[in-house]
Amino acid sequence: MSAIKRIQVSFTEKQYKMLKNFKGEFGDSDAEIIRNIVMAWLAEKNFISETVKKKMNVDNE
Repeated sequence: MSAIKRIQVSFTEKQYKMLKNFKGEFGDSDAEIIRNIVMAWLAEKNFISETVKKKMNVDNE
């Protein structure tokens, strides 16, 4: 299992209240909710698949 990296982020009170609405949908803890939102956004923008494709092309050269 890989090491866990901690990253501190700051939200306004209004942003934090909005994030709390995702409890149960994106996870149960604040960290889990933020992590899942970030990963969902990356997947939606195709950053994940593009990065994997680029790495596969580099490995095949």
